[in-house]
Amino acid sequence: MKTACVVLAAGLGKRMNSDLPKVLHRICGIPLLQSVLNSVDGVKPDRIVVVAGDHIGKIKENIDSPGVLFAVQPGAKGTGDAVRCALPVIGDFRGDVLILNGDTPLVRPETIKKFLRRHRKDGNELSVLSFKAADPSGYGRIVRDASGEIEAIVEDRDADPVRKRISEVNSGLYAVRRDALALVGEIKLNRSKGEYYLTDLVSQALLKKMKTSAYPVGAEEEFMGVNTREELRRASDILRRRIIAGWTKKGVDFMDAGSVFIHYNVSLGRDTVIYPNVYIEGRTRLGRNSTVYPNVRILDSNIGREVVIKDSTLIENATVGDRASVGPFAHIRPGSQIGREAKVGNFVELKKTVLGAKSKASHLSYLGDAEIGNGVNIGAGTITCNYDGKEKHVTRIGDGVFVGSDSQLVAPVRVGKGAYVGAGSTITQDVPAGALAISRSRQKNIWGWVRKRSKTGTKNTKKKGKE
Repeated sequence: MKTACVVLAAGLGKRMNSDLPKVLHRICGIPLLQSVLNSVDGVKPDRIVVVAGDHIGKIKENIDSPGVLFAVQPGAKGTGDAVRCALPVIGDFRGDVLILNGDTPLVRPETIKKFLRRHRKDGNELSVLSFKAADPSGYGRIVRDASGEIEAIVEDRDADPVRKRISEVNSGLYAVRRDALALVGEIKLNRSKGEYYLTDLVSQALLKKMKTSAYPVGAEEEFMGVNTREELRRASDILRRRIIAGWTKKGVDFMDAGSVFIHYNVSLGRDTVIYPNVYIEGRTRLGRNSTVYPNVRILDSNIGREVVIKDSTLIENATVGDRASVGPFAHIRPGSQIGREAKVGNFVELKKTVLGAKSKASHLSYLGDAEIGNGVNIGAGTITCNYDGKEKHVTRIGDGVFVGSDSQLVAPVRVGKGAYVGAGSTITQDVPAGALAISRSRQKNIWGWVRKRSKTGTKNTKKKGKE
């Protein structure tokens, strides 16, 4: 049977105290709504409809789920009204419709699948996913009759003392046959709140003698709604621990899992070792047998196999080849590419620079807008002077070049294959292949200068004393 999904994302999230729509607040690198959509993908739905309000444009810009359809809910008139707004977009779809909230980012794909299987196995027209809450206050209670079948969902504010003690509560996740969704139009306005509640769909279905069930199939933490910054922090921590546990099962070692932050879309290779206080973010790919030492942050980068990232290094939107070494205290800026077995050492900054295979820049260098070949040695203190105040220019260094320490290469300039640049040189013209380039003033030694200076200083001191 076909499946469609409706994700309710029109809430303003006023308690977040933010200009950002609630469902776009991020959890482990992705929006809350994206986390829900990723879980929904697990059932391979034929159609996904996101219901949003005035912020629909921002949502479209910030989610990465091709093929998602959108419905607009004008005004905040409740969850029942939100589903009603989705009906024209669902159109003539025939099958089961899953309804979820866009602010419950922790629901697992396996839980949704299990719930949907039970809904279909029992031939229900409407099913509710429930869970046992340690503290049920604030949730709608699942009220069952003497035979154990669902009798109603009673909101917390409407529950009497007996019903308030019920621990089985509504998760807000429903499975509904498409034909049964017509009942949304019969939901009455809750006058005290001025909203239409989707929970009333259950009472409508029971009134029509439709087969309806509630299934407690998930863990409580999966249905945690995010309405405040504190809840966002708690949800982020739960997902972070899940991610780390998942990579641990796949063969990644974490020296201190409690201090490591791995984003949802990151990929880690087997037998990689992650030290404490490491942040691996965005869509970073890290190859097998690599080591990431403490205080490192890697964002949206491709890191090869057997790579060593040393302490206190920042890598952004860059590529690092197999068996390369980076750091400590290195900054690899966007657009940079480090070749296989290359070395970028302490206090070296690369900006939009290609560093070839087995090349090395071991200390205290700035290499910006540079194309550096294979087997090149960049001496300590070398910089490429890439900016003339208006435009950036490129420095090109051929294979096998040796650049001595404290050299400045003033772009645009080219150093040919196998050339040498003498230490302390300022290179403003192209260097031919195999040539030695030296650009510095001749050294002058003045014999006895220190002794003469010392005597002069003593005499001057004495004169000053007499005065």
